[in-house]
Amino acid sequence: MVEEQASMAVKSTPLVCAGHTRPIPSIHFSPLLPSTSRDPNYLLISACKDGKPQLRDWVGDWQGTFTGDKGHKGAVWSARLSRDGAFAATASADFTAKVWDTHTGACLVTLPHSHIVRTADLSSDSLFSASPPSPNPDAPAPLPSTLRVLTGGHEKRLRLWDLTRAPRDGSEVSATDGVDELRRDNGANAHEGTIKKALWDEERQGCISMGEDRVIRWWDLRTLQQTHEISFENQPVTSMEKSHDGELLAVTTGKDVVFLSLDSRLPYLSHTLPYAPSSASLHPITRSTFVAGSTADEWVRVHDAESGRELEVGKGHHGPVHCVAYSPDGELYASGSEDGTIRLWQTSPKTYGLWQYNEEPSATAA
Repeated sequence: MVEEQASMAVKSTPLVCAGHTRPIPSIHFSPLLPSTSRDPNYLLISACKDGKPQLRDWVGDWQGTFTGDKGHKGAVWSARLSRDGAFAATASADFTAKVWDTHTGACLVTLPHSHIVRTADLSSDSLFSASPPSPNPDAPAPLPSTLRVLTGGHEKRLRLWDLTRAPRDGSEVSATDGVDELRRDNGANAHEGTIKKALWDEERQGCISMGEDRVIRWWDLRTLQQTHEISFENQPVTSMEKSHDGELLAVTTGKDVVFLSLDSRLPYLSHTLPYAPSSASLHPITRSTFVAGSTADEWVRVHDAESGRELEVGKGHHGPVHCVAYSPDGELYASGSEDGTIRLWQTSPKTYGLWQYNEEPSATAA
């Protein structure tokens, strides 16, 4: 009986991160950050339609909520972290995008728009600070020597904001000074429909945008010109996300999951699933599995990356799953749902963070 029980697979229980009061449209992990212990260190930020994006540490513990007098006054559609975790960019239905200091929670810059903002992303060159850090731990982090933000939304316009000289008191900056717009060759807006996602691709000195017009476009940031595009004529594109190593682009469209090489823009992996995925994420270390959510049910599914075969179904959410993402070390994946919760799921049961197991063989088993 003991041997029988030992051979049974142990399945970990997901950790529930509560605190939001409305649906969660997007989540984003930082890369692995420097750690002073043997434990990993990274951050997780969540956007929410309650207008209050939240920051959590690697075990899911709440670190702060970005609110206050300079906070958003409408649903937040997107929230993303800089590569060093020091800054966050959020996009909202209140016609603004904002840049935040993740250490103090202070709003640094507000970017005004004329319609709903669906996406905002920070450049990774925001890692280089213009001045040494203040000895006061409560002081706002110095603005980097170069701070650039990409934004897009219902205006169908893709903007590149240079905020190097912007004040950092949370006030609105000029909508024209230091702002470039990326347009197609014919002078038309970046997309013919709402821009749902815009991502930096600094390894190739460019960026990528995805719109409701069912097109993904690549742009050269040196010339502000479009270089390539992929059209998904038959199905809307429901999500787009870069891999942690910056080499692949995860795209969900209809019932398809496609992982594109960012170098060649050709499929690295592609599968048609029995359901329409809302979001997908490939394991960052092994690339042997991918996780997907769906708005058609309340489940999170893990698939074999080579065959597409379903390996595991995670049940627990009480509403459609809008977004999923692997952590940068691949030890867990997170899901955000219509039910206003984030769930953290282990990739394999072992002692990690708040999951604790007796990994030593017991005297009885011996």
